Amino acid sequence: MNDRFDLVVIGAGPAGYVAAIRAAQLGMKVACVEKRPTPGGTCLNVGCIPSKALLQSSHVFEESVHDLKAHGVIVGDVRLDLAQMLKRKDEVVGATTKGVSFLFKKNKVTAITGTARIEAAGKVAVLGDDGAVAQRLDARNILIASGSEVTPLPGVTIDEKTIVSSTGALELQAVPKRMAVIGAGIIGLELGSVWRRLGSEVTMIEFLDRIAPGVDNEITKHFQRSLEKQGLRFRLGRKVTRAEKGKDGIVVTHEPAQGGAAESLTVDVVLVCIGRRPCVEGLGLDKAGIKLTDRGRIAVDAHFQTSVPGIYAVGDVIDGPMLAHKASEDGVACVETIAGQKGHVDWEKVPSVVYTQPEVAWVGKNEEELKAAGIAYKTGKYPFTADPRSRANNRTEGFVKVLSDKASDSVLGVHIIGAEAGTMIAEAVLAMEYSASAEDIGRVCHAHPTVSEAMKEAALAAWDKPIHL
Repeated sequence: MNDRFDLVVIGAGPAGYVAAIRAAQLGMKVACVEKRPTPGGTCLNVGCIPSKALLQSSHVFEESVHDLKAHGVIVGDVRLDLAQMLKRKDEVVGATTKGVSFLFKKNKVTAITGTARIEAAGKVAVLGDDGAVAQRLDARNILIASGSEVTPLPGVTIDEKTIVSSTGALELQAVPKRMAVIGAGIIGLELGSVWRRLGSEVTMIEFLDRIAPGVDNEITKHFQRSLEKQGLRFRLGRKVTRAEKGKDGIVVTHEPAQGGAAESLTVDVVLVCIGRRPCVEGLGLDKAGIKLTDRGRIAVDAHFQTSVPGIYAVGDVIDGPMLAHKASEDGVACVETIAGQKGHVDWEKVPSVVYTQPEVAWVGKNEEELKAAGIAYKTGKYPFTADPRSRANNRTEGFVKVLSDKASDSVLGVHIIGAEAGTMIAEAVLAMEYSASAEDIGRVCHAHPTVSEAMKEAALAAWDKPIHL
């Protein structure tokens, strides 16, 4: 006899586990099927959480070596204990995934380990390690939250030892003397920064003629200059065609993106970070009649329902930014809709963050998008050099930029480069969700001294004039 549930969630990443918990809170009997031995998906196990642990540890290491003297703190011979750094990273991951398991138990979500395959509407088979069906589930509703995986690069075979994905880059047992990072997007820049701080000579090779695609151009230019000062090297507008083992290391062959003479670069480790693609293989989508988009993602309507009634999809497998927090919001909105409520996510107001040093964060439109759309706008900027708390912290690099509608003063986008950009952007997201104007942000009382005062001043600059500049 099959187990019966109101909802079966496929995947226990940020979309799946959050959706499962919320559905249980709404009174549903829920099962969550996950192929990993621990919940949390890519994000908690081999993505967001371990990478941020290493980013923080590597930042502390570099700060100890270079920055403490300015604070009057004199240290002796600072040495790297990479094994302890990796151990701490694993401990952070373990504590976080155990927290999800606890929440499943607390909310009476049935956690099932195995690979899920949809056999028909309302029918899910769970496969064991041998590929045989170990369990069958009946479900009133099915939610696909299977996440994404690393996009492969032709001519480059990942072995997770010397040619690695983001997963392997979190497990390197020694600091490579030379590293090539293919792709200068968010993941590449973050992991490249980690190993550069720990002593590697890092060269970023990017197909586009700029780093951090999607980031406001003014921010990007400042960002690249900052990273170059830190020691990162950039080869932009280059296409990698091969990466092969040679006599002295891995030989990376690359050429101009628009064609031209090839060059080679010999390194010890190659990190491939050219993006991610949805995990849809093996789910039984064809058999169930679930349609895909032209981009290979699962097609859904405004309520996250697929082409098959009763089967839904959220997170990285559908359109929208491939971000953990967006995936979680998708999951909550979807199950609330299933429960008869009115769940909704505005993908235009999903923040993005690059957790380098300085951090980069943004939400809404950038200047290039506003110009292309023919929207008249105003710009307000405020540098952290003028912010007292930033000076006290010895973290004055960067600025806040607020873009507002020229006629209505409504906030259209906020872009930050600075030490606490990822935390500060939440204020901008809240303001935009509730259709605030630049004046609204500027008139809100901000605690002094805090770095968030720079947000207030940038908003005042967009509306009229800043006070402290």
